[in-house]
Amino acid sequence: MTNEIPNRLAPTLAVVTVSYNSGHHLATFLESTKQASALGAGVLVVVADNQSTDADAARRTTESAGARFLDVGFNAGYGTAANAALATLPETVRYVLVSNPDVVLSPGSLDVLVETAQSNPRTGAVGPAVLEPDGSVYPSARAVPSLRTGLGHALFANVWPSNPWTQRYHQEHAATGTREVGWLSGACVLFPRDVLDALDGFDSGYFMYFEDVDLGWRIGRAGYMNVYQPSAVVTHVGAHATRDSSDAMRREHHRSAYRFLSTKYSAWWLWPLRVALRAGLSIRARLHG
Repeated sequence: MTNEIPNRLAPTLAVVTVSYNSGHHLATFLESTKQASALGAGVLVVVADNQSTDADAARRTTESAGARFLDVGFNAGYGTAANAALATLPETVRYVLVSNPDVVLSPGSLDVLVETAQSNPRTGAVGPAVLEPDGSVYPSARAVPSLRTGLGHALFANVWPSNPWTQRYHQEHAATGTREVGWLSGACVLFPRDVLDALDGFDSGYFMYFEDVDLGWRIGRAGYMNVYQPSAVVTHVGAHATRDSSDAMRREHHRSAYRFLSTKYSAWWLWPLRVALRAGLSIRARLHG
């Protein structure tokens, strides 16, 4: 007798989500994963919990849906918790969807993402069209920000929403079909497992925000493509507008933005632009305060 899963039944596709006080969304998310692929229950789902206050309920919800519950043990942040879940996946898993738990996957959407990834060996990430609850499309496929774009977006995004730097960052006038982009929102994105392994997953230096920008940038630098596939559709039922609702979250967003851009533009002679960027982010923080 052996406890090993027969190879023909071993999971090749997995879904990873990070939960932090997300119990009110978790059941709906888990149910949507069952309809997102023809594999159904053959998709391995792992919930990594960042010490939620409702962790016991989240565990019950997770296990009753046939998914695995991983207690991270502390609030490790999004990328670090996702990495912890990725480390538990069996070697047979070839593709991994990393998603927020307040996302609802449309029927068949996961299979469309996998088929897109399989169509080109250079594909390093595939992201779906992300809808808001009102049906509008969230700008989930964006350009990798430059110092100039980052500074302009930081200064003017809220007082002048149509400014050219924010439009360039959001790629608001890009073609609407399948296309290569700079990075894809970590709210819902599929990766080939070997690409994630080669890049060591998310950078744990980002507690929250910009871990997806950083990973998309590194995917591109490694010679892979970030591909936007709007034929796959998901709905983000948690409001994006509330993400910066607290002072602590705004500070973390600005810290992560500065960390990414100062890493990307680390040459000593660019220090005046880094100083300007930090000042711009500080001004934005005060405007939001």
